Amino acid sequence: MSIKPAQTQKRILVTGSLGQIGTELVSRLRKAYGPENVIASDIKKPSKNHFSIDGPFEYGDVTNIDTLAQLIVKHNIDTVFHLATVLSALGEKMPDVALKVNATGIQNVLELSKSHKFQVIAPSTIAAFGPQTPKEQTPDITVQRPTTIYGVTKVYTELLGEYYQKRFGVDFRSLRLPGIISSEALPGGGTTDYAIEIFYEALTKGQYTYLSEVPENRLSQRTYNITAMSFTPKELADSIRKVKMPRFSISYNPDFRQKIADTWPKSIDDSIARRDWKWRPDYALDEMVKDMFEKLEPKVKKN
Repeated sequence: MSIKPAQTQKRILVTGSLGQIGTELVSRLRKAYGPENVIASDIKKPSKNHFSIDGPFEYGDVTNIDTLAQLIVKHNIDTVFHLATVLSALGEKMPDVALKVNATGIQNVLELSKSHKFQVIAPSTIAAFGPQTPKEQTPDITVQRPTTIYGVTKVYTELLGEYYQKRFGVDFRSLRLPGIISSEALPGGGTTDYAIEIFYEALTKGQYTYLSEVPENRLSQRTYNITAMSFTPKELADSIRKVKMPRFSISYNPDFRQKIADTWPKSIDDSIARRDWKWRPDYALDEMVKDMFEKLEPKVKKN
């Protein structure tokens, strides 16, 4: 989905900017609003070839409200894309860290938005659903009983954001994202990272074991389901053979992430997002596979 800049200039802060979403989002936002108007932040140092060379980068610990407040004031921020999070698979290995980063981070961002009056876009996830959630065509409003600490903290994000919107007028918006596939960043600890790992393994071994611009009066709710393509590992492997590597082979060795994925919906109803702000995916499976190979192959050869 393309980003359409508003008429007025924005000053944007992206937390967790070195992750899969942030890496691509920062570059896209800088093309739309100008490199100097998009401040990337994270708790680790970016590589010299990272997007930071095209614009400002700041150290930002989302669990420290004073550090965040300094960034907001220093750069006169009016929009925060809050991406800093510990993902599902990694979160199950260290739930205490996930709870601190995910819950305290969004609480700090929303509290600052109350006084500094900036827009907050904070992704949620289909991991916010659970085993009791309807599996087919899961609606936006339904039973949410997640079984992972990541899912629990994202339900907290959704509800706290909606509370701050109703109680304090904070412009909070959220998308429930399914699995994310990025050609710009390495897997970051999510349950569906296998879909990215497959491409790296295919290239090295041949085998493998903008919601922010919508006027507020068009939003009928604050948290939206979105979905694009849905595929199994076998279907992804078939597409890889069809598009690029006829001799590619795959074997299956499910790990603990399978039990997490089993609690998620099988299909998502994103009709309200399509109605309210004209959400439409740009890629189907084969188009995605082609794009991933075009972008990853030069990187793998270079390394």
